[in-house]
Amino acid sequence: QFGGRDLKDDEMTAEAVKKQMTAEEWQKVYDMSQDKNLYQNLCSSLFPTIHGNEEVKRGILLMLFGGVPKITLEKTNLRGDINICVVGDPSTAKSQFLKQVEEFSPRAVYTSGKASSAAGLTAAVVKDEESHEFVIEAGALMLADNGVCCIDEFDKMDPKDQVAIHEAMEQQTISITKAGVKATLNARTSILAAANPIGGRYDRTKSLKQNITLTAPIMSRFDLFFILVDECNEVTDYAIARRIVDLHSRNEESVDRVYSVEDVTRYLMFARQFKPKISPDAQEYMIEEYKRLRQRDGSGAHKSAWRITVRQLESMIRLSEAMARLYCVDEVQPKHVKEAFRLLNKSIIRVEQPDVHLEEEEEEDKQEEMDVEEPEQTPAEATGPDGDAPQPHKKGLKLTYEEYKQIANLIVLYMRKQEEEAMEDETPGLRRSELVGWYLKEIESEIDSEAELIEKKTIVEKVIERLVHHDHVLIELTQTGMKGQDDLVREEDPYVVVHPNYVIDV
Repeated sequence: QFGGRDLKDDEMTAEAVKKQMTAEEWQKVYDMSQDKNLYQNLCSSLFPTIHGNEEVKRGILLMLFGGVPKITLEKTNLRGDINICVVGDPSTAKSQFLKQVEEFSPRAVYTSGKASSAAGLTAAVVKDEESHEFVIEAGALMLADNGVCCIDEFDKMDPKDQVAIHEAMEQQTISITKAGVKATLNARTSILAAANPIGGRYDRTKSLKQNITLTAPIMSRFDLFFILVDECNEVTDYAIARRIVDLHSRNEESVDRVYSVEDVTRYLMFARQFKPKISPDAQEYMIEEYKRLRQRDGSGAHKSAWRITVRQLESMIRLSEAMARLYCVDEVQPKHVKEAFRLLNKSIIRVEQPDVHLEEEEEEDKQEEMDVEEPEQTPAEATGPDGDAPQPHKKGLKLTYEEYKQIANLIVLYMRKQEEEAMEDETPGLRRSELVGWYLKEIESEIDSEAELIEKKTIVEKVIERLVHHDHVLIELTQTGMKGQDDLVREEDPYVVVHPNYVIDV
């Protein structure tokens, strides 16, 4: 099998693998390589019992094919194995993916993070009962050499134990210096990890980093992150329910595979012998896409799940090589890079922030006031002249989260600056109307008509309202004077100050 044989990858070639096959087996492999829909068919053959989650299936499939390991002139090893982390809500088939890979892959080790120690994952030094000398006992990562190590409950691992796999994930070796034993052991393994978010459920309003308890060094070592959110959707829920009921009632007949497990294993073993080279066109495309990712990450308009580093570029190269291996070609083409970039993009971009509705809060406040103040209406008053209930023709104000944050940050930065100047000059702070006036003056070049001016004025007032009452970023001083004294004045146009504990999220 791929990795389970005595022959090393370097010694095996595609020709040698072909000679080991019978004529029918080779014909099947050849037919599979000519299949136009091979990518999709392999996914459905590997995971026939799991509905949906197509991106995760594609990522795991590319992990099984793997990139090409290289050795530089300075004898530095560049890894070809792809590491994947699946983060998601409970009951989104995370452990099912891990179990399927473990059953399918001939050299896979399955372990649970909660029950794993650093020595159990890497290697332990123990005393031999017969010779009374210290010997090395292999851990999960060493046993999965040239295979896949599946780690479930990755977030439940002790931080001290997580540190132990840093070296194995990037350098693909395990160094030991214990009890007089000094050794460097191979751990050329792909890691497939599954983790739950903090608090059990994924919070869409936060970034990936804020949702999981993994450190930045570990996060950057994963090539792909997949986020599985358990959403209520009538169509999806119906399809999943049908799939599960089908599986329980008609176990064998409901499993629909295009290729058998033996066919897929044989094809994988043959395809992994290819060592695709990157074509000049693909090189140019990779460089351009990486530049775009870096610029977008630096601009702050689209916040990424984590910092884009050279490791993400290496991930793109590995995924492109895996795509080329999938189709049994000797050269990485731009189309392979395009699919690799698409998969990488899925895991880099954060789960989008919802749009900010500025009308909602005001309507809720008004509704509460109406419940208290308004007397009961007669049926004649409640209906319009035609007997229909009057419909409010109010246009809902909606900003994207980025626009809202941009206005909020602009206001806060200006107010902080004004507060510093006010402390030096001992002058009173900013009033609400002055803040609105300043903002409109700042954007006057963008305003072309009176209607636009009124709209912008309404938006900035609503943003300030939300920053005060909803986000608690600003504080309104609605009353001035000493409490308990007669000179307590209720301000119509209150002073506004920034909350002292607020830190700008750039």
